[in-house]
Amino acid sequence: MKIELAKTEIIHFIGIGGIGMNGLSLIMKGMGFNVQGSDIINNKNIDRLKKNKIKIFIGHKKKNIEKATIIVVSSAIKKNNPELIQAKKKQLPVYKRGEMLAHIVSLTKNIVVTGSHGKTTTTSLLAGIFSKTKLDPTIINGGVLNSLKNSAKLGKSDWCILEADESDGSFVQVPSTYSIVTNIDREHMDYYNSMNDLKKLFIKFINKVPSFGKSFICIDDKNNNELLKNIKIKNYYTYGTNPKSQFYINNIKQLKEFSEFDLSIKLPGKKNILIKKIKIPLLGMHNIRNSTAAAAVASTIGISKKIIKQGLKEFKGVERRFNKIFTYRETSFYDDYAHHPTEIKEVLNGVKTAYKDNEIICVFQPHRISRLKDLKKEFSLSFKKADTVILCPVYVAGEKLKLGFNYNNFAKDIMKNSRVKLFLVNDEYQLAKFIKSNIYGKKIVIGMGAGSISSWMRVLPKLI
Repeated sequence: MKIELAKTEIIHFIGIGGIGMNGLSLIMKGMGFNVQGSDIINNKNIDRLKKNKIKIFIGHKKKNIEKATIIVVSSAIKKNNPELIQAKKKQLPVYKRGEMLAHIVSLTKNIVVTGSHGKTTTTSLLAGIFSKTKLDPTIINGGVLNSLKNSAKLGKSDWCILEADESDGSFVQVPSTYSIVTNIDREHMDYYNSMNDLKKLFIKFINKVPSFGKSFICIDDKNNNELLKNIKIKNYYTYGTNPKSQFYINNIKQLKEFSEFDLSIKLPGKKNILIKKIKIPLLGMHNIRNSTAAAAVASTIGISKKIIKQGLKEFKGVERRFNKIFTYRETSFYDDYAHHPTEIKEVLNGVKTAYKDNEIICVFQPHRISRLKDLKKEFSLSFKKADTVILCPVYVAGEKLKLGFNYNNFAKDIMKNSRVKLFLVNDEYQLAKFIKSNIYGKKIVIGMGAGSISSWMRVLPKLI
């Protein structure tokens, strides 16, 4: 679909190397928009953009936006960014990523996935089911789908499956035909003043779903349950392991190779349906819930049981979601994006259930000082299903905040509250040295965090 719209505009993305900005810029380029962008460093996302002939500037400088007529800014960009300051000086229109995303998908039938955790995997699972149909949706995801080797794909139909990020509040502007709310948790409190503010925005998002669409809400989540009391028009379906769920998960099996469950569907005015033995190549209850959300939407829009089961069973996964990266002396090493206490607990619960007899070592790199300060106690309690924690320095992600507490005392809190052995390392070299000296036999080592920990884990084979 080549378009003539905005032909004279040059759209500049500040922070184009972030996964969400990356996907949006690729889709806009594919639609015929003139797109460019800047970021502080080269990364895999930047390489993908260059292959698609998108002009990239490394480093944020005033001159990068000389020819730009519209600015799209990542939620990670601070107000003192020189390009953002210059754009305001030039009185250029400046849009948040979520606002631009809302404009781009305003003419399509959208399945919008939001929530504090599980968005990327749920979006990817939906894309996996749709890939088995003749519907060819546009996909805009917050992670790289292994099947696409990309986070975005421009489809030929008028369907769009997209992840909407709640970090800066702009997700409410994304128009949805169908929406999924996975859960609501204490996250991004640097933007929201309170949990109440966050919940109000989710209510607004759910209420915006049109009468001919539907919201799908997981009622295993306490905060989601509270929301339902404040939604006057009951234009939603519920899912979960809660027996009151309209898409009810039961007969669960969790094994090393796959998880399996049945899905009982009881909707008002419709015949009851049972989808038996749904298999997913993923671990953990969180992924069973994510798969159920995808199956619920697919079933509601008329995709057959057979295709739903095939799409889920043949799911190829998402980068940085419990991906095995190498084996060393019989120990398996994994990479995971978990960077919030809830995510850490869910991943560890899933691994412990499937690998009952294996020792679990978690290499944790806290992400953002603001998050660590806000959830310090919750973090200290989140490693109970691990045997050992290797604690790395905080990845500050550009924040210029003071920690305000002793990091060694935080380490002691983890040991005490999660009842684990704990070791501190300062960099990937110390981590490699520790692994070389201490790790062997049938163990599971998981690198966790949203910062540079993925690179640390992937460079380990060269260092050990």
